[in-house]
Amino acid sequence: MTLDHPAPVFGTVLVANRGEIARRVIRTLRALGIRAVAVYSDADAQAPHVREADAAVRIGPAAASASYLDIDAVIGAARQTGAEAIHPGYGFLSENVAFARACADASIVFIGPGERALEIMGDKIRAKEHVARFGVPTVPGFSAAGMDAAEIARAAQDTGFPLLVKPSAGGGGKGMQIVRTPEDLPAAVDSARRVARAAFGDDTLLLERLVENPRHIEVQVLADDHGTVVHLGERECTLQRRHQKVIEEAPSPAVDAATRERLGQAACAAAASVDYRGAGTVEFLVAAARPDEFFFIEMNTRLQVEHPVTEEVTGIDLVAEQLRIAAGRALSVAQHEVRLSGHAVEARVYAESPERGFVPSVGEILAWRPAPGVRTDAAIEVGSVVTADYDPMIAKVIAHAADRSAALQALDAALADTVIAGVETNVAFLRTLLAREDVRAGDLDTGIIDRMPGLEPSPPEEVDLIAAAAVSGGMRAQSVPGDDRGAGLVWRSLRGWRAGRPPARETVSFLVDGIGVVSAPLTDATPGSDVVAVCARDGAVWTWRNGIVHRLTPVDRREAMTHRLAARSRHVSAAAPQVRAPMTGTVVAVHVADGTRVAAGDRLVSIEAMKMEHIATAPHDGVVRIHVAIGDQVNRDQIVAEVEEDQDDHSTQ
Repeated sequence: MTLDHPAPVFGTVLVANRGEIARRVIRTLRALGIRAVAVYSDADAQAPHVREADAAVRIGPAAASASYLDIDAVIGAARQTGAEAIHPGYGFLSENVAFARACADASIVFIGPGERALEIMGDKIRAKEHVARFGVPTVPGFSAAGMDAAEIARAAQDTGFPLLVKPSAGGGGKGMQIVRTPEDLPAAVDSARRVARAAFGDDTLLLERLVENPRHIEVQVLADDHGTVVHLGERECTLQRRHQKVIEEAPSPAVDAATRERLGQAACAAAASVDYRGAGTVEFLVAAARPDEFFFIEMNTRLQVEHPVTEEVTGIDLVAEQLRIAAGRALSVAQHEVRLSGHAVEARVYAESPERGFVPSVGEILAWRPAPGVRTDAAIEVGSVVTADYDPMIAKVIAHAADRSAALQALDAALADTVIAGVETNVAFLRTLLAREDVRAGDLDTGIIDRMPGLEPSPPEEVDLIAAAAVSGGMRAQSVPGDDRGAGLVWRSLRGWRAGRPPARETVSFLVDGIGVVSAPLTDATPGSDVVAVCARDGAVWTWRNGIVHRLTPVDRREAMTHRLAARSRHVSAAAPQVRAPMTGTVVAVHVADGTRVAAGDRLVSIEAMKMEHIATAPHDGVVRIHVAIGDQVNRDQIVAEVEEDQDDHSTQ
């Protein structure tokens, strides 16, 4: 990637972000000989980006609103460390016009576009109206700013269903809701507003006609202060879940050279219309059946999460170009010099449980080893703690090869070799997605993941259980401290010993979420190198093999029997009355009052974590008892409500 600057463009740059993007920016700063300053919240005091920077400043508690979104704290850290410029990464303050203004007031360079571009393109409603005046095709829709519920309902009816409800500020798919009927509109609007307020501090909404089965294509642009605007080709970002990109690639398998040129010209024109400066991305919806027809969605006035695939196929370091532009220098590349070489594919690795509806997973990283031979941008290392305070993405794995087929194959192999234990991840799901025939063929639309069948927990195989048993070490066979009875010592200390019988083969039992109790023999054999097994602080054993992880909780014979009997009972009884939190997070809404009669599937409680909102629903008809209130912090599987069934419902008379 290009790093041909004759001298450092800045002496000191503060990185106003965290995680993998902070580490990625610091990497380029170091390569350019620029002093890097990190900022961190209390939750990130021991984070890798803090140690990798030349200096680091605490800016507040864990909550993003009191740390990474605190403009005064970030500006104060820059002044304290003598930073001449601030790189905002993506998310947080990267598209905040007030922050850009504060940087200017403090005589600090904001590594991003000017205020006009931020104001116009940072608001989806205004951006859409702006580009429409330049002849760019847009999707029918309306702004809900200043509208009450009745006005929104009327405007929605005029626009036509299905609709996409999304926050006007911010991006990343956060808060987006699909509404197919008028009856579903009020709840979707309320949810989108809550997420928008929490994530962006602005609950203004934009409602657009939903384009069914679209492809999501975006174009990377660079623009300097010398009148040069170039595009670096397109990225295919169609594989999404809940409007959040999962796998991205460059170039798109659906875009030919002529369409690429048209898309690039449209993107450059949009950037030029707001006197854009820096790196930006113009996003389009492309009809799956008509790849030559596209509609403007928005312009992201920052670096994108998926920027590595563009770097891999062009050889251009986008962070280096951002620094160059911010320092007033000309771009290092002209349009005719941009060449696309090969194909690159990126997979976002999330700390989440696909089998539990993709709810976030929190915990300590007990094992971490990136795959060799590919690029991995990661937020974690061994000992990192994944909390519910921030986005659940913990790494990006990027493969580059001569063609698309080879790149997909390399990415799958890399995911299989990426060792992560201590939290659940979507790695196995990503491999399943990559193996689909339509994905391999490039026949994509944004609904593919939604149409995939629900995922079931996969039981650990014998090799996993043997490794877990070896790690657990047969601790339950050891003597109990304080037990000085001779017989007790014999029974507890001799493995497999039975009075009057030959020694039995000892087994270790584990409780597995979603599976139940499983057992494995305790042997002296050494587990194979393809299995990783590590113990957590709570005594659980995590295993990893080929991208699949399991959390195994050791249980003794009595506990194992109790769980087996309970499982049998559940098979013959009605649905359990307890409603449990699907994840660790904060209660942001209670939809019904205590004592209310509800029906199966009714919304009871909304829980927010990692910038996502999840809803706990009634398991059956009955009277609900609510056990939490708005603002409460809850743990995964904590009981948040109970629904008491009427006795008559199961009467045999």
